[in-house]
Formats: sequence, C-alpha cells, structure tokens
Amino acid sequence: NAEHYALQYVDGRQTYITESNRGDIKNGSILQLTTSPDQEAERLYSGIQSNNSDVKTDSLKKLASLSQDVTFAQEFINRNGLKQIFYIVEEGNDIGEMLAHTLKAFMELMEHDFVSWETLSAAFIKKIVSYVNMSVVDASIQQLSLSILENMVPTSRLLFELVKKEVTLDRLLAHLQVTNVQLQLKAMALLTALLLAATDAERRDMMEYLRGKNIRQFIHKNIIHSSEPLGDEMAHYLYVLQSVSLNLCERRMRTSMDPYSQEQRDLLQSLRQTAFESESETAASSFSTERRRSLCAKEFRKLGFMNNSNPAEDLRRAPPGLLALDNMVYFSRHTPNAYSRFVLENSSREDKHECPFARSSIQLTLILCEILHIGEPCSETAQAFYPMFFGQDHFFEELFCICIQLVNKTWKEMRATQEDFDKVLQVVREQITRTLSLKPTSLELFKIRVNALNYSEILKLRQTERLHQEETLAVPVLELRERLKPELLELVRQQRLLHLCEGTLFRKISSRRRQDKLWYCRLSPNHKVLHYGDVEEGVHSPPIESLPEKIPIVDMKMLLVGKECPHTKEKSSGKQNKDVLELAFSIVYDMEEYCLNFIAPTRYEFCLWTDGLNVLLGKEMTSERTQTDLDVLLSMELKLRLLDLENISIPDAPPPIPKAPSNLNFCYDFS
Repeated sequence: NAEHYALQYVDGRQTYITESNRGDIKNGSILQLTTSPDQEAERLYSGIQSNNSDVKTDSLKKLASLSQDVTFAQEFINRNGLKQIFYIVEEGNDIGEMLAHTLKAFMELMEHDFVSWETLSAAFIKKIVSYVNMSVVDASIQQLSLSILENMVPTSRLLFELVKKEVTLDRLLAHLQVTNVQLQLKAMALLTALLLAATDAERRDMMEYLRGKNIRQFIHKNIIHSSEPLGDEMAHYLYVLQSVSLNLCERRMRTSMDPYSQEQRDLLQSLRQTAFESESETAASSFSTERRRSLCAKEFRKLGFMNNSNPAEDLRRAPPGLLALDNMVYFSRHTPNAYSRFVLENSSREDKHECPFARSSIQLTLILCEILHIGEPCSETAQAFYPMFFGQDHFFEELFCICIQLVNKTWKEMRATQEDFDKVLQVVREQITRTLSLKPTSLELFKIRVNALNYSEILKLRQTERLHQEETLAVPVLELRERLKPELLELVRQQRLLHLCEGTLFRKISSRRRQDKLWYCRLSPNHKVLHYGDVEEGVHSPPIESLPEKIPIVDMKMLLVGKECPHTKEKSSGKQNKDVLELAFSIVYDMEEYCLNFIAPTRYEFCLWTDGLNVLLGKEMTSERTQTDLDVLLSMELKLRLLDLENISIPDAPPPIPKAPSNLNFCYDFS
C-alpha cells in the first residue's frame, strides 16, 4: 500500500525513503514503517486548522520537524499549506509556543526553494517585522523572525527596502546587546545581509550611522573578547563587516589625483609645509616666483616624489590613487614628529641611500590594499577577520602609520639604495603578511611583532624555507630524478612479483553471510602460473603442490576492480559494504568466460596484488601505493646522491666543456 505507508529513518533528520534516495541507505540504518508523506501532509493540513489549540499546537510542532524532508514539504505545499501558515501568522495574536512552531515550519518549507520569497504578502511581512520590534516576546520567536527577514533581504530590491525601513539599525543594535548568543548571531546575520544588499551610497550612510553608535567598540569588547568562544558563523559575519568597512576606501583608491582640484593641491602643499615649514617660509617670502618654484621642487624631491616639479603626476596611478595621499596627510597630521623625523633623516643622507617617503607611501598603500583585499567582493564563506580591526578607529590609516615607519627601518637594515626599492618593499610585504597571519589582537601588538621581525629574521626564515624546497626543485635535480625513475620503478615491479610468489590468504564471501572459508593464491617462481586452492584455518603458507587449481598467466585477459567485478555486481542490492568494494578485484581468463574473484584482506594487499597482476598483464601499475613507494625510494636515492654537494649551490645550466688540449702527448709515470 504505497499510497498509505512509507519507510522513514528513525535517527537524525527523519527523512522519508523514496525511489530517488533509496540507494543512499547505509548498512545498519534503522528504519520505521510510518504513514506516507501525502497522508501525513493531509492529516497535518487539517490539524493546523483545528479549533482545539492543543491539537493545533501539536500539529504545528510535528509540521516543523517533518518539513525538513523534501518529499513531505512538496506534498504539503501542493495542498496550499503555506496559505494556511500565512493565515495563522497574519490573523493570530498568539506569541507563544504555537507561533514559534509556525515560524519554524515556514522557514523549513521555504528552505526547499519551491516557493519564491517575493510571493509573501505585505501583511505577513509586517507581522514578522513587528515580532522583531517588540520588546516582550520570546527569544526563539525573535530569532526565527530575524532569520526569515535575513533570507528575504537578498531576494529582491523591494523586500530590501521594506525591511530596511521597518527594522531600524537601532533595533538591530539592541538585539546585538543581549546575552542570548543565538539571538545576537541572527541580528548580526540580518545586519550583514542588509549591508551587502545596499547600494554604495546607502552602505556608506549605514556604516557612518553604526560608527556613530560605537558598534566597533561594542563588538571588540562584548563579542570578540566575550567569555564564549567565537563560532564559525559569527566569525564570517565579522569578516563581512570588516570587508564592507574596508571597502569604503575603494572609491578614493580608484580615483586618480586631479591636478586642477584646489582641495587636493592644498593637501599636497600641506605635506611640504609640515616637513619644511620653519626653514623655508622665512626665506621664501623675499624670493621671486621663479626662485620659490625651484625651492618647492627641491622640497618635493626631498619628500621623495619622482616628479618633483609636478608631484600630482605621481598620484595619477589608481589604485592606490588618492588613498595614498590621504594616508600621507594622516601620517603627517597625527604623528607629526615621526613624519618630520622620517623626511629630515632621509633628506640629509648621502646620495642614493635616502628612502623616498612619497614613493614608498604610494607603493605601501597599494600593498596594504592587496593584503586587505580592498575593492574585492566579499567571499561567501571566509572567516578571516583581524581582531585588531575592531580594536581601532581609522584602522587602515593607523596600520599605514606603523608600516611606513617599518619601511624606513627595513630600508636602513638592508642598507638599500634607490635601485633596491622593489626589494625593500617585497621584504616589507612579507613582514606584514607574516605578522598578520599570527592574528595579533591589537595594533600595539602588531607593531611590536612586526618590528621584531627584522630583515635578518626574514632572511633566516627564507633560508630555512628554501632549504626545504631547494633539494627537490633545482633543474639538475629534477633531471636526475627523471633519470632515476625507470630503474626504481623496475625495483617496485620486482617487489610486487615477489609478493605474489609468496602468496596471500583470502576469505570467501558468500551471499548468505560472511563465511570463514579460506583459500590461498600464489604465483609460481617462474611467473608463468597462478596456483590456488582452499585451505584450512591456521595454515599460513601452503606449498604450491598442495594447491590443486591453476591458471596459466597467458590465459589471463584482464583485471577488474571495485564495482566492475562480477562478485560485487551480484550483491549490489543496497547492502553492499563500501569497504568490500574497495578491496574487490577479479581476473578474467580463458576467452573471457571465467573469472577468479578476490576480496583482499587489507587495502595494502589489494594494492600489491592489483599492481602485480598489472605487471603480469604488461600494464602500468596504478595503485596509490606505487606512487608513495616510488616517492620514498626517489627521495632516499636523491639524498644519497646529493650528500657530497652539501652547501654547494647547484647551477641551473651545466658548466661549459673545456676546449680539447693542443696535444695529447701526456701520460702519468707510474714508476
């Protein structure tokens, strides 16, 4: 009676067994006989319309758990069950257990994507919003309501605008401040969904508003440093929040400097004035325009601009565009002492050894944008946020201030000249990324660690990493490796055939049950015949004479493994053990009429036997074991061959062969 009854898993998600998923039943799963999904859907459909509140609540509870199953959900939705759920929410005034079950059932039914979110009525959405905005309502209802809204927001612009208007940011911030972790999580999910669905201008306004409400300090204190460990989901939302915040810099990063904008020119001049104010202004007042212009050019050169007569040209490259200018101005205004020290120290160094401030700043800004993925869309799964990001206002600018001083420090350590500019910044990039990977909790800690990781430390780290790779990656070593391969493969082949000559004990598997009948198979010493036969328990290596059956190797046609074997096909009625499939192989022989079927005792034996039989058939050895054995032998052989070359660098190209001597009349006198 398929229309009345069905099978269903007892444990976990109680999924119904259907034609499409019956192949997934695992051996050992417990099933129960139950009413069929369409009967159950019919019963619950009438149950949730009952006037008796107990019956109604029970039906909704059952509905919430069964709706996870796709077969049931389809049946229920086909009966227009969602309309009934809408009715309960829109018309009901209950805010207790019944409502929680209703919303849970609704969420589960929507998960299956049979129905679009855009079909929801305004009245239903208003009701859901009201649960979020109510103060006295059960936390589980608020969680579900926030979850429903979070799923609605990305689906259409209309729903986004509706939710954004009805659920204020203040309300979401209030939900973030509760002690209930789940509620906090759902509020955070809705907040990030709103931010991601917003346009650039809306996002900027929302972030500005949140900044005014000190959300950063709150997250840093109550979420990152709370007593509860941070879950993966919350880590992802914090990553999104960090990513959205940093991407607010994208607009400035992609805008090149406009030499005709007075505001931008003033910013440039302020850099020069802050550095050289006292010495130049007094003298410059009496100079002619021409003289003053050459003085400015000289000062811009000291600041490290490549194009000193028109420094705006240096900032035409976008990215980093105006973001580099913003960073330089921030550094000069917020840490004027460090700024003056940097510029004056380098303008008084002997030629070629000065570190150019402006050029370094522009390149460093670009490096930071790449490391922090500014201007890249949010990943949907990443959880890599920096705890120190939430511990600091103006994070990007403050990070720049630390790193630009690091550039100067590294420059001195490397005793660099202008030609080494790219090298220095490569080292600085490495110092920053290595320090960020340690996830420092504050910028202060970042500063201490990044300064401790000086140039000599970087060299040591590079050296050890290179040693790990060098041996195996140099061109001559790779050539040697290729040359050694055939010889070592032959060694592996010999080992496989020797193993077949020793033979192995196999078990017989019958269709009724696993019987402990044993049989033995081995290869004759001349590699011409396979001998096999039944043996008693306890016999370990029977002599060849005691094995009655044999197959000449010349009659062997092919080797089958796994699902292709006849003895696994017979029993593939859903009960077939996966581990048996991994260990099964068969030999087809005698005009492809007969098969000898094996179930190897272990994966190791399976690899050795399939390799050995492939060698006998003249084919490649294909098991995973071949590769690992070959790698072990190769690395041992290479290490032995390279022992004499300790600390000698191997050139990529062979040295030239010297010319032949002018005469060959020389010999060694052995007397």
